[in-house]
Amino acid sequence: EQLVESGGGLVQPGGSLRLSCATSKTIFSGMPMRWYRQAPGKERELVASISTAGGITTYADSVKGRFTISRDKTLNTVYLQMNALKPEDTAVYYCYAVGSGLPWGQGTQVTVSS
Repeated sequence: EQLVESGGGLVQPGGSLRLSCATSKTIFSGMPMRWYRQAPGKERELVASISTAGGITTYADSVKGRFTISRDKTLNTVYLQMNALKPEDTAVYYCYAVGSGLPWGQGTQVTVSS
């Protein structure tokens, strides 16, 4: 079992990206999920969380109103929709299954630059 992130890329300021995190049904259906990010030279920070059923979401102040976390039980996938991207959003983004004990995935690079 693992977490596989995808969807990153290079985007101009103000643009949008949607990140995906695919995992097994066992992991997906039983655990809250989170997105973290790590910028060069900085510690990994929590960006967004979603409850197991998807009814409760929380966000870092820096992304509130711009990012949306969601989960699709038919695809066992968690998404992070990122709008109005800023250069300071540049980082490697990782998903995490709370309580799973799974190692971090490879992450997906997001670069916001003109």
